[in-house]
This record gives sequence, structure tokens and C-alpha cells, in this order.
Amino acid sequence: MPRNDGKLEKMNILDKIVLRKKEEVADAKRLISIQDLEKADHFKRTPYSFKEFLLAEDRTGIIAEFKRRSPSKGLINGVADVAEVTQAYNNAGASALSVLTDVDFFGGKTDDILAARAVNQIPILRKDFMIDEYQILEAKAWGADIILLIAAILTPKQINDFGKFAQNLGLNVLLEVHNLEELERSISPNLDAIGVNNRNLADFTVDIQTSFDLVNRIPDEFLKISESAISNPQTIKELKTAGFNGFLIGENFMKTNNPGASIKEFVAQI
Repeated sequence: MPRNDGKLEKMNILDKIVLRKKEEVADAKRLISIQDLEKADHFKRTPYSFKEFLLAEDRTGIIAEFKRRSPSKGLINGVADVAEVTQAYNNAGASALSVLTDVDFFGGKTDDILAARAVNQIPILRKDFMIDEYQILEAKAWGADIILLIAAILTPKQINDFGKFAQNLGLNVLLEVHNLEELERSISPNLDAIGVNNRNLADFTVDIQTSFDLVNRIPDEFLKISESAISNPQTIKELKTAGFNGFLIGENFMKTNNPGASIKEFVAQI
């Protein structure tokens, strides 16, 4: 029985994030009109192709994440400079950058994406909890190239509609799933990549086996990404052999004093 109680308690984190996100989006809409977003300089730029960078021979397939804090770990790194760290990630051969923009739970902010965009010519994922088309317009206006759709908080119709809306803006779409049920109900032609998050959202435990269990269930027309629980270069070799194209790594680099040096060291061992 306690397991269920724990599950409800932890699931509330996701529920809380979504509730707060609804308030945030409503506030943002009052402050900045869609017309204003469309006037932003970055709105006119052509986003980079996620596929091109992920499969490039001179890149590693790593999507390196800039993350200050998380609900499960608390503060991870409060001092790192986003421009400095993301440039170091890029120089070490990252295929893309993931930048958290959730304020309350992950300590992110809009300026983080703008700062990363200013100094990097590789794709940037806006990592957030997308529940409204307005946020997709924000991502485009801020210079992101990829948006994240999380199956656990969206209906199949929302995934399809948001994916189409994003792709019509030239953005790349990454769907995140945690299990087979989410994967099977969420597949849509309006996606570019499907990521398996090895973190169980019910209890925040991580298990890399989730990726190995689901890799062959993802249709081959999508890029395949493994997310979370990757702390060993050997794991990347095994995931590649299994059929993954990309590997999202955040905490492993961010928890060190020098995330840039940490990724360099990691890449040298792949």
C-alpha cells in the first residue's frame, strides 16, 4: 500500500508543475502579445535541423543540458554561467543543447535560451512543460530550434496539434515518453524525434533499462533519444548499438564544478 501513497504524492509534483504552468502562460499572454513574439528577431530565423546535427559525423549525439535545479535533486548548480557552459558543450562536440526555461521548479529563465543562442550555432531545445501553442511561439521568438512535448501531460490530440503547429513554424519536435503505453498512444506524423525518459515520474527513480525495452517499439522514421540516467560513456556505446541516435545528459555534467571540462572528459572516453 505505501507504494501507492508515494506514487500519488510524487505525481503531485507533475500536477503542481502543470497547474503553475497554466498560471505562467496566462500571465505571459497578458504581458506579451502574439504579435510582439512574431516581431522578435529570432522569429525570422530558420531553425537548425535537429537530425542533421544529431547524425553529423563530427558530433557526439549528446544533447547537453543546462539545468540549475530539479524537484528531485534540489539545487544542482547555482553558479554556472549559461553562455560559458553551453559554448563548452558545443566545443566538446554536443549535437544539441537543452536549456530549461521553467522558473519555479528548475530555476530556468527566458534569458538562458537567449544567452545560449547568442553564442552557439547548433540546435537548442527549449526544455519546458508545453501545454499551450503560445509557448511554442515563445520558443521560436527566443531562438530555440526544438520543442519538447511530454506525453504524460498531453492528450494524443494535443501532441498531434502542437507538433503540427511547431513544424509549421520550422521547429523540430521531440516527444518524451516514459513507458510503452505513452509511446503507443502518442505517435504522430508531426514529430521528428522520440525520447525515452529513463526517469519514472511516479517515484523519480531512474532505470536505463526503460530505453532498451522501448527502442525497438519506436518507429524507425523518428530519431531515437535516450534521456536521463546516463552517467557512463560505456552506456552511450550500448545505447548506440541498441539503435539510439541521441543521448540527453544534464545532471551528470551540471553537478560538477566545471560542466564544460566534465563533458570534454566524458566525450574522450566514448
